[in-house]
Amino acid sequence: MSDTFTQRAWFGVVGAGAVATLAGCGSPTSTTTTATITVPATPEIAIETPRPAITNPDVALKQLTEGNKRFVDAQMQHPDQDPQRRVALAKSQQPFAVILTCSDSRLPPEVVFDQGLGDLFVVRVAGNIVDAAVLGSIEYAVGHLGTPLVVVMSHQSCGAVSATLESLQHHSAPHGAVAALVTAITPAVAVAEERPGDRLDNTIRTNAEQSRAAIVKSSELKGPLNSGALKVVTAYYSLDTGTATFS
Repeated sequence: MSDTFTQRAWFGVVGAGAVATLAGCGSPTSTTTTATITVPATPEIAIETPRPAITNPDVALKQLTEGNKRFVDAQMQHPDQDPQRRVALAKSQQPFAVILTCSDSRLPPEVVFDQGLGDLFVVRVAGNIVDAAVLGSIEYAVGHLGTPLVVVMSHQSCGAVSATLESLQHHSAPHGAVAALVTAITPAVAVAEERPGDRLDNTIRTNAEQSRAAIVKSSELKGPLNSGALKVVTAYYSLDTGTATFS
């Protein structure tokens, strides 16, 4: 027999050694390290306690006042925004306040009053004016949804009012449909000019009062207004401080 291994014999030796090595790796005396995988717990979804329906206008006003204070103090609670609230509102709604305010991007009512889904019935139009569509929206909220409070909220440095004053000062016709806003706001200018102080700010506040007057004249709202079930108030929002002052 030759002293030199054949190729087949060599592979046989190597194979046998590999088997022995593998057997040794799997023997009870070997040390193995097992990695522990920790699966993070699924976070629980906070469930809010449903807030009782608000049907009293004074309670509704208090709710807005407290919410605005939280906003100013940066202590917002972001109520009524959980999944259960969203699902419940798919069936019905009962907002406690109508907020008629300007379309200005700096004063979203749900934010500045720290309210959530289904709390506010919001009507927004530049200059917070009242036309047939706006009044119809308010009448719907009061008559069909039982909303006890209507707030006409104006704000500091209102562009629609400023455009109206500029148009009147320069005797220039506003472009496009902006003319409708100017026409609606113009009656407030003469009243505001009789008051001491800043002309723009006075006109902004007077315009809100004018919108309130138009709302309370609605024959559809006479019943709840006379019974005390409904209140219509004005508010002035300061862009500088974030405070909404009611009157």
